[in-house]
Amino acid sequence: MRFTYRYNGFCKGVLWPILHNVASVYSGPQTGNAEKTDADKDIEPYDSQYAEYSMDDVAQGPIHGDGGREGELWAAFTAVNRHFTDVIIQCFNEGDLIWIHGFHLMILPSFLTRRISMAKIGIFLHTPFPSSEIFRTLWCREDLLRGMLNADQVGFHLFEYARHFLTCCRRLLGLNYGMFPDSSGGHNLAIDTNGRHVSVTSIHAGVEPPVLHQVLSHQSTCDRVASIRNQFRGKVIFAAIDRMESLKGIPLKLIALERFLQRCPEWAGKIVVVQVGISAFERGDDYTKTRNEIISMVTNINNRWPGTVQFQECAESEMRLQQRMALLRAADVVMVTTIRDGLNLIPLEFTIAHLDALTEQGRNDGRKRGLCILSEFSSCTRVMRGALHVNPWKISEIATAFFQALTMSEDERMRRISIASEFVTRVTTQRWALAVMLDLKGVQKNEDAGKYAGAGLGLGFRLLGMDSKFNSLDANAVARAYRSAKSRLILLDYGGTILANDNLDQLQRFQFVKKSRPPSVPTQGLISTLKELCSDHRNIVFVVSGKERHSLTKTLCHIPNLGLAAEHGMFVSWPTPKVGGKRRWETLVPDQDRSWRSIATMIMEVYTSRTHGSYIEETEMKVLWQYRDADPEFGYLQSRELEDHLSNVLRGFSVDILHGGVEEGGYVEVRPKGVNKGVVSMHIIKNVEKIFNKGKLEFALVIGDDHCDEPMLSVMRQVGRRASEARIAKKGGQPLAPLPATIAQVDVSSCDDFISSNLQCFTSTVGKKPTAAANYLNDVEDVHELLESLVKVTTRETVHSGFYSVVDLKKMDDTPTSPGPEAVKFDAQTSWQRSLSMCQLHTPDISGEPTDARGGVSNNLDQFFGLMEEDGEDDDNFF
Repeated sequence: MRFTYRYNGFCKGVLWPILHNVASVYSGPQTGNAEKTDADKDIEPYDSQYAEYSMDDVAQGPIHGDGGREGELWAAFTAVNRHFTDVIIQCFNEGDLIWIHGFHLMILPSFLTRRISMAKIGIFLHTPFPSSEIFRTLWCREDLLRGMLNADQVGFHLFEYARHFLTCCRRLLGLNYGMFPDSSGGHNLAIDTNGRHVSVTSIHAGVEPPVLHQVLSHQSTCDRVASIRNQFRGKVIFAAIDRMESLKGIPLKLIALERFLQRCPEWAGKIVVVQVGISAFERGDDYTKTRNEIISMVTNINNRWPGTVQFQECAESEMRLQQRMALLRAADVVMVTTIRDGLNLIPLEFTIAHLDALTEQGRNDGRKRGLCILSEFSSCTRVMRGALHVNPWKISEIATAFFQALTMSEDERMRRISIASEFVTRVTTQRWALAVMLDLKGVQKNEDAGKYAGAGLGLGFRLLGMDSKFNSLDANAVARAYRSAKSRLILLDYGGTILANDNLDQLQRFQFVKKSRPPSVPTQGLISTLKELCSDHRNIVFVVSGKERHSLTKTLCHIPNLGLAAEHGMFVSWPTPKVGGKRRWETLVPDQDRSWRSIATMIMEVYTSRTHGSYIEETEMKVLWQYRDADPEFGYLQSRELEDHLSNVLRGFSVDILHGGVEEGGYVEVRPKGVNKGVVSMHIIKNVEKIFNKGKLEFALVIGDDHCDEPMLSVMRQVGRRASEARIAKKGGQPLAPLPATIAQVDVSSCDDFISSNLQCFTSTVGKKPTAAANYLNDVEDVHELLESLVKVTTRETVHSGFYSVVDLKKMDDTPTSPGPEAVKFDAQTSWQRSLSMCQLHTPDISGEPTDARGGVSNNLDQFFGLMEEDGEDDDNFF
């Protein structure tokens, strides 16, 4: 029972208020010595059960998520969702659709996709969804959003709720949404997350008229209707069925009734309001206060106008469909004055109960019935267009609605009933469910569980829109290909790949742009590794960065034979053995008129002045307008306007205008036309033979980490694919599977003359995410380990080559030389011991006598290398 209270405590005490736009920070448990009324004492046992969970979230104890009370509630919530997961998996069969209902199971998709990633999962919320400013007050907001986004379809009754959900995803997770093409040639509203499109639908549910007609025709229902009509004979009956909580707006309704009777006293004794209150013990103090307030107001009204309000409280089990339909059939007008509500079927059921009012017999029964007074904050307001819509916060509107309902002309009443009946008869529960399920079934998803990759731990798990063959880069495979190749190309991004990314923190990014904070610099270990790689005459190593020339020169100019490409390849400095000083740079495209820079900057300054949090970043060859620190929605709107403005003004200049979305940092960039890392990678390949005097490329390793590196990864992957296709065509093998559709197709045929048909190309991104790369490395440390392993391969190749210089032999020993020769020793772990004193080299014996096989350098080396064998399996496991 305690566990159940905790689960309900999180759902009803935490989620329910937030989903209904309630985030109070001032309310709290009652204090003082005020006397309790009899009503308080009656419900105290029920109140105490849930009061603990409905307390205000501020200053009530441990902070959210710290393992205190809130931690217990969250643990109960996740445990229930896990239990649902176990049961669903036991019942799941291939091809089944999983449709989740309600906010109680918001994180269930996260648990399901981890275990049955091929299943099509939909989740439909029957509650409202709050604005981002309210939802962000939850400490578990990201977990809840990611849980819903692990589904393939998210459904709401109104677009208003869907819009709030989309905004939360953009503001809190930095995701983009829009209309994306589907498999049938149309477009669907969806959220782009991790390479997947999560469909968002808004379809309001209906009722089943045949079922309701059957209930209405039942004898017990007819008897109950007659009993209610006889009890209030000669009066116009206003009926309301609400849960006893402040969100339902019952006190507002009673205040409006009182005002109406004050201004229209002639209706006193001619109307009756039948208010049914459903006990809501789970709401704790809110239920207590609402109940006491209702009882007090009903008493006051009845004291002044006896018999005007008939109030009855009952449990939910006592107001099921049959009892509800009897009351709605007996009533003339139904009232819903909720201040925030999700799915409410009362007005729809009332309309079905009075469809016969449109017939000739119904018109002649003498009753002015069939009208709904409906709060504009209820979801069914959008579909019940024939109702009298009111703002429950404006008491005069509700009072006026009382008067309108009583004095409305017959023609208008019939017209309103007819309009209301159009939806309830057309959109049934069955049609609603069918529409949602067809949308879910139409989701593009492979039924093979092996076709999906996942990333993240716990509730941070997310399903990636890529093949499960997207695996971690195999260092052994890279090492084998590296060792056998005679001409190698290594392209490395700078920040985020071989160096920690300085752009992760928005404040740091701003400080770097304004030059108030020094950037990170490579470690001595990384410098040493790059020097070792560049010292191999078979290697061409390039660092391809978006940074300016002076930044790269300052940190990497002391590495001989290292090529540099700055500003996404706009400037290229070819490898040179010279260290330090100025480097020679060439431009990727011809140097052109740069007058566009001042024009672009002037336009950007206008948008910066009216977009708080935005700023301009200028480099030698590009200008960026950054809005990563601005309001996401407003910044995005301004960026689209700026992009359009720049496109029109700079139409006559040879420039590209790029727009990076919120998930890419949020920027609008103007740069010279035809410059990106993909172009510069092709430029390097085409100059391998001319500049480096090397043969065709046999090995390529390309590593990047963000969207700026995607052109380079895409181009190099396609270059490698063309080489693989050439090998397969020569051998007559099976054709390769097509590349993922997310990879931008580029014509790389111009590189064919510069690559070997034996080329083995490895592309990798840093971090597991949607990318054009074929593999991934977890972090910068993994990149360093991979590069260090390639250095080890080079060192080991020297060991296997059989040729050593005196310098090589000296490097094999860290101890001082000792006089006298020593025997060469080699153990099972290929560990070296002192092989020979460098001061005891033997000269050839000119006497013609045979020399001692253990005495000379050559013979000793022959003995040593005779003990060594090439072992492919040992190479595989070396790293």
